[in-house]
Amino acid sequence: MHRPAPLLADPTITFPRRGSNWPRLPEQPDAAAWKRDTALLKREHDLLRRAIARFRPTQLARRGWRSKWTNVEHIFGIASHDLYHAGQIQLLKRLSRASNR
Repeated sequence: MHRPAPLLADPTITFPRRGSNWPRLPEQPDAAAWKRDTALLKREHDLLRRAIARFRPTQLARRGWRSKWTNVEHIFGIASHDLYHAGQIQLLKRLSRASNR
């Protein structure tokens, strides 16, 4: 499901890959697929950072477009979500190293 970006009030902005919540993995995971996915993640993160940087302080306390949360609550929610996944990645890396011993 493609969901509009509440921070920007633009229904045309969506994640560029189908299945944004549960994307399909490549048939053959390889270095090229990994490179494409990490490049996509970097582009999306850069777009998000630029969008947030454009917010005026007065806009942060306003309710997000079609949302019950304020813009700053959305921003903190996005950051928390990213940190959660970063923690998962670190745990997987540690488990992988431990299983290779």
